[in-house]
Amino acid sequence: MEHVYAVIMAGGGGTRLWPLSRREQPKQLLTLFGERSLFQLAVDRLEGLLPLEQIYVVTAAEQVDALAAQIPDLPRENFIVEPEGRGTAACIGLAAAHLQQCDPDAVMIVLTADHFIRRVELFQRALRAAVEVAGRGYLVTLGIEPTYPAMGYGYINRGDSLPLAEDLPIYEVREFKEKPDGEQAVEFFVAGTYYWNSGMFIWSAARIREEFARHMPTLSMALRDLDAAWGADGFADVLRARWALLEKTPIDRGVMEKAAQVAMIPVDLGWSDVGSWKAVAELYPPDAEGNISLGKHLPVSTTRTFVLAQGERLIATIGVKDLIIVDTPDALLVAAVDQTEKVRDVVAQLPVSYL
Repeated sequence: MEHVYAVIMAGGGGTRLWPLSRREQPKQLLTLFGERSLFQLAVDRLEGLLPLEQIYVVTAAEQVDALAAQIPDLPRENFIVEPEGRGTAACIGLAAAHLQQCDPDAVMIVLTADHFIRRVELFQRALRAAVEVAGRGYLVTLGIEPTYPAMGYGYINRGDSLPLAEDLPIYEVREFKEKPDGEQAVEFFVAGTYYWNSGMFIWSAARIREEFARHMPTLSMALRDLDAAWGADGFADVLRARWALLEKTPIDRGVMEKAAQVAMIPVDLGWSDVGSWKAVAELYPPDAEGNISLGKHLPVSTTRTFVLAQGERLIATIGVKDLIIVDTPDALLVAAVDQTEKVRDVVAQLPVSYL
């Protein structure tokens, strides 16, 4: 693993977990499971696989101090700052250019700061396998074995088998599919060849830059300009100017859907993207009535209801079911479990003081 580096993308705001998640307390800094934040858990999962010196974080300038405070032993120079968010393709491109300056043979493990993974040992085994497959020239992704016909995730359709790595099955990728409707989700689930797109990728920095040159020439040219300006006094100005011209493009649409020689490792990691309050609730064991109470909650004739209550205020519920209730000092969210994806619609209408 000498030339292997983890790149943790940690620039998002996590608006779908409002009112707990705010601009100054984004999703990755939240402590939702145990005593460690999602970002700390993302770093913890790499313990024994990579030293902190080989872990990099791509984020926004305003989040660096808070993230650094949570992992104080992570070298400060390992924080890569984007001048503005331009989607995961640009985020990954900037990290690739940075790593190549440090190590021309760099292999990148691209991860997110705000997901949950229960089976850490299998996760590390899959990453070791992916590094091996990336050494064969593949772009590699982890596909999550689906447990139900989800409509909230993109899917990966597997193709032909490839040689094993770490005794794990490896497949060529036939196609990436966008988030399906209900009927399609059932078809994917029943087919048995479709996996949830985890958003985790493994490849050499040189290889992904080849794909940027083929499929995202504007980003590729920006990265070449950064290469030329690296270490110079005007580097920050070049970075800001080039980034302002980029479109916001996810890596899936910009590269993965078009690239050749893409491989997938199917795994059952106990994974969640923690993308909604419904997703958070699914990670907690319910009581006999299906309720989950985090904080002071008195349920009466209440079923299948998730309550997260901050502070000392008691939340009493009577005769309700299938609700999400999140109570913070200045805002209260009450939502039907199947409507939590619309939290972002609420956030879009909020005054600045509640963001």
